[in-house]
Amino acid sequence: MINLKEYYESDVIPKLKKEFNYTNDLAVPKVVKVVINMGLGEAATNAKAIEGGLKDLSQIAGQKPMVNRAQKSIATFKVRKGMPVGASVTLRGKRMYNFLAKLIHLALPRIRDFRGISTKSFDGRGNYSLGIKEQLIFPEINYEQVDQVRGMDIAIVTTANTDDESRALLKFLGMPFRR
Repeated sequence: MINLKEYYESDVIPKLKKEFNYTNDLAVPKVVKVVINMGLGEAATNAKAIEGGLKDLSQIAGQKPMVNRAQKSIATFKVRKGMPVGASVTLRGKRMYNFLAKLIHLALPRIRDFRGISTKSFDGRGNYSLGIKEQLIFPEINYEQVDQVRGMDIAIVTTANTDDESRALLKFLGMPFRR
């Protein structure tokens, strides 16, 4: 698999410097962190759901996930304060680049009827969010061992100031945006 950090330093930085007229390499936007969040709302009624979600998320990210707990009780959802309602992982450095390479080159092309990802999910400050409907697109997940299909949100945080800079950065890294 491609080493995304070396590719960023050798190919992406010169392209971004040329496109946005940066004079300094440090002014070029870069990816800071990737946050993967998996909502486990069914954990309120099924205690085994949290274990399955944590196992899947740790296999995907290569790092132990953190359990997110409810901040307050909501009776209509049968959630009490302190109950586990999700799991998240923050990836930085080498693990972040490995995950991005895996996401771009292996996982996203495995999505059924994939035509590219939306360009409308930027937040106005150069960060990108992406929702995935099932964890089965990742090669580490064994289909027979999955107890339930779960979705996840992936947030890519960059140092870019505008959405255009962030879009160019992700496009040069290989992110398959829709035409």
